Amino acid sequence: MLRRGSLLFNEPTNRMKATDKNKLIDRIKTLEGLTDDERSALLGLLNETKTYGLVWEDKPEEVEERLRTELPVLKEVKSRAIISDNADAPNHVLIEGDNLEALTTLAYTHEGKIDVIYIDPPYNTGNKDFIYNDSYVDTEDSYRHSKWLSFMSRRLRIAKKLLSKHGVVLISLDDNEICNLRILCDDISLFGENNFVAILPRITKSSGKTTDKIAMNHDYVIIYAKSKADCIIQGLPHDDEGFKFSDEFYSERGKYKLNQTLDYDSLSYSDSLDYPIEIEGEVFLPGGSVEKYKQRKAGNHKRADWAWRWSKDLFEFGKNNGFIVVKRTKNGSRIYTKTYQGVTIERTSNGYKLVKKNRLKPIQSIDLIDNQFSNDNAKKELSNIFGDAPFDYPKPTSILRYLLPTIPNVTYVLDFFAGSGTTLHAVMQLNAEDGGKRQCILCTNNENGICENVTYERNKRVIKGYIKPNGETVEGLHTNNLRYYRTDFVGRRRTPQNMRRLMLLSSDMLCIKESLYTEHDMFDDMQTLENGFRYFSDGKKQMLIVYNEEAIYDIVDALEAMEVASPIIVYVFSPGNDAWNSEFECVSDKVRLTALPAAIYNAYKRVLPKLKTTLLNPEEAPKEEKREADNLFDFEEEGGEA
Repeated sequence: MLRRGSLLFNEPTNRMKATDKNKLIDRIKTLEGLTDDERSALLGLLNETKTYGLVWEDKPEEVEERLRTELPVLKEVKSRAIISDNADAPNHVLIEGDNLEALTTLAYTHEGKIDVIYIDPPYNTGNKDFIYNDSYVDTEDSYRHSKWLSFMSRRLRIAKKLLSKHGVVLISLDDNEICNLRILCDDISLFGENNFVAILPRITKSSGKTTDKIAMNHDYVIIYAKSKADCIIQGLPHDDEGFKFSDEFYSERGKYKLNQTLDYDSLSYSDSLDYPIEIEGEVFLPGGSVEKYKQRKAGNHKRADWAWRWSKDLFEFGKNNGFIVVKRTKNGSRIYTKTYQGVTIERTSNGYKLVKKNRLKPIQSIDLIDNQFSNDNAKKELSNIFGDAPFDYPKPTSILRYLLPTIPNVTYVLDFFAGSGTTLHAVMQLNAEDGGKRQCILCTNNENGICENVTYERNKRVIKGYIKPNGETVEGLHTNNLRYYRTDFVGRRRTPQNMRRLMLLSSDMLCIKESLYTEHDMFDDMQTLENGFRYFSDGKKQMLIVYNEEAIYDIVDALEAMEVASPIIVYVFSPGNDAWNSEFECVSDKVRLTALPAAIYNAYKRVLPKLKTTLLNPEEAPKEEKREADNLFDFEEEGGEA
């Protein structure tokens, strides 16, 4: 292996010959003093196939060590909730906490649901932009690349699990780590090189940083798909001013343009496309010359020569459906074809037909090289909201407002390096512009008060409205809900006390999971908290969270007498995977059962590091855990914090 800084790269040299390898295998098989497991392990190492990729020295992360002993949950800070009067307002979520902990909780609430992830991670420049284990990583740190890769790998592997089948991840980065990120993401265990979509350079500032050689004034947006085969990036609506003409078909076809003549100097001459056309008594020939037409028909034509773009049948169809225009000038007459904004002609098995079409232009690799996408523009946005820019390296909303419309059917957008909160601001603006209902999830820590004072405050002002430094009033985007959460923790050992507490504290996560937040204190004639359960309904769907198993029988009795339009979502405490199915059997068509906390354990298991210790005897649970369990059904206390 070749050592390069703190990174290790696989080298294909000095490989053992097959004959030597076989001899070594035979020696291992005959070695005395080894157990069968030890012998098997050695043979496995010897036969391990090395693949191309990136290897680094993994540097333990303190937050990961915490996850070996504790499970993260989300707890709402209800005093910070911003709730719209609009019943259909999208629910956006802001999570304060380490993003590795937040991503772990989302592995339960949103696995396979996120359509777009946009992140702006630390660039690892060495200039106090990247903190690892509470310390800045500077240029003198020989392991700075390894630390960054360890940091990113843990988070991207969970992020991939969150992506929907057609989901994409957009990552802003500069030259410091872009090569390492590409190799990391190209690994088959992450996204794989076949799922690489594009790298888009982005302008950072028009002038750039002055150096003695090159002024650097760009970074990149790197795009990977969960599955490139399922990913759709459809391009952007044309802003082509050529679509300026209208005819009798405008209402169904939109405007049209005339930028193509029917005849052209073809790259490959075809006799079948070289024929006379008569329109209103006037005969037209490709190229306009009768003499040259005769020569071509006699076989005297060039390899590339004049012809029509359309066959006879297609021309007749186009003429009969209003696609043909004759333009007469002093230099003669030419036939033009109409290109409509909203319709095109397609071939069928027995002719042609009109098909609706939204004409889109593909994203260009250099589209982001425009000052509207620069950091300078981003700072102006922040300054307009706060009066100054309380964040050093914000991204402009224009990046996502430009890219998101190219991705159809987006429901959830995630940013787990939320910074100043640009992503949510952009999503709300875009929803206002196109009538979308996209929901955004932000994750950030509260270092130097950034989550409370910048991320939250910015988007609070965007929702409620604000006044620019020049005195201009900006109307708020009122049709949005924003809910604020902090990470909390439960002991990871599956003691009865921990299981009860995890069930209790998971309520806010379940509201996020189902996007269902309106709580009612009665279900049928039962008082909910008194009976050990909670009830949520928005008029379209319903959810029960059952903490006390004794409530099941009363709930089943109530359900038997109820007419239910769609199954009620029921999360019920159970010591195992059985969600009391036999007890709900008589109303099985009225409920969708899930056993908790088993469902959370199962989801977390797929993303968490290995358990640090195993406590076999539940009675060995620490005293503080037992005390916490004494009042598990004091729901009033668990209702949120100021």
